[in-house]
Amino acid sequence: MSPSLLYPLILTVFGLGYLAIIFEHIIKINKTAIALLIAVLCWIIYFATTLAPIDQDLVTLGKHVSDVSQIIFFLIGAMTIVELIDSHKGFTVITNLIRTNSKRKMIVLISILTFFLSAVLDNLTTTILMISLLRKIVPIHKERFLLSCLVVVAANAGGAWTPIGDVTTTMLWINGQLSSLKVMQSLFLPSIISLTIPLLYFFFQQKGSYTQATPEELDGNIQPGAKLVFFVGMGSLIFVPIFKTLTGLPPFMGVLLGVAVLWVITDYLHHKYEERHHLRIPSILNKIDTAGVLFFLGILLCINALESAGILTELAHWLDREVQNQVLIATLIGGISAVIDNVPLVAGTMGMYPLSQVPMDSQLWHMIAYAAGTGGSMLVIGSAAGVALMSLEKVDFITYMRKMTLPVLVGYLAGMVVIVLQSYLFS
Repeated sequence: MSPSLLYPLILTVFGLGYLAIIFEHIIKINKTAIALLIAVLCWIIYFATTLAPIDQDLVTLGKHVSDVSQIIFFLIGAMTIVELIDSHKGFTVITNLIRTNSKRKMIVLISILTFFLSAVLDNLTTTILMISLLRKIVPIHKERFLLSCLVVVAANAGGAWTPIGDVTTTMLWINGQLSSLKVMQSLFLPSIISLTIPLLYFFFQQKGSYTQATPEELDGNIQPGAKLVFFVGMGSLIFVPIFKTLTGLPPFMGVLLGVAVLWVITDYLHHKYEERHHLRIPSILNKIDTAGVLFFLGILLCINALESAGILTELAHWLDREVQNQVLIATLIGGISAVIDNVPLVAGTMGMYPLSQVPMDSQLWHMIAYAAGTGGSMLVIGSAAGVALMSLEKVDFITYMRKMTLPVLVGYLAGMVVIVLQSYLFS
């Protein structure tokens, strides 16, 4: 490999593409087109400048496509389940519990529900689910903007403190850097703090009430089988981490199992009735945001190209060599994960610090799990939950940054301080 040629070329393409995504609302070019374009260009550059045989390069690409496909299939499956529940008006089971038009009450209820739901599911699934709920409760897009952004912050914070809530925490757990009980004990309070600070910041800014959804908008005409579809759908999402533990199969297989079960149920319920065609899976699949799914694909493949080129590994080693402070390294990893994917960053860190040197449940692993899980909330493109928000609610980079980055940063740093204090007090 020739880094002298590869690095500047691939970083230039990535940087220009990243800027184009940020300023999508100015240049009027859809971010999905840009993401796909820079993904392909980055891989063309990688193939053209590496010294490895073409067969080896194809194996590298194939491995990344396999990993990305798992996320894409998971996303499609989760979106299908959520859309199916929504089509049956099944979310009234939850919306009846959190029905309020008070802005202050709403941001607290939504944030707490998202935080704990994300710990059980994962941040991506939870974001998709909560955005769907918000559309029912707060029908005006402009009014639910802040709530949608807080969903991302709460989902990432909630996912960080359990082994199954965030992909990076799961990576560290599976590879032996973390144990379930210790990580939950260590990261619960910091994760709460990282959410509470921006939540309080916006809580005291809010006044008045949201435009109340009408009963027809909120409940609609509840469809036959709504409760069955709701409970089976929610159960299938909650079952995913259990399925993974029991079978060893990746999470997307559990989601696809849920889709298959719901497909059988809804076909059985509705096949006799022509007017219920919209309640069956083939019709639901037409409602899936394909452009959003392809945006995920482009972004992830682009980051994979940077990882394959060795740029992210070089970055991790540079941090270790130049910073030489584990607290600062972990804090910086959280900041960097707001710009690029946290998975390869954490993978690089795992390679830098073998378990023989940094054993299970060391403070470093807890800090990295927290940083990688919550740091991405600082920018909308910094986490899978944020990218889902961009796709579902058409939130642009600049608007999110102006509103959320500073309070989220303060909360993130406060949580890191809590981790250090806990380690000092209880070690």
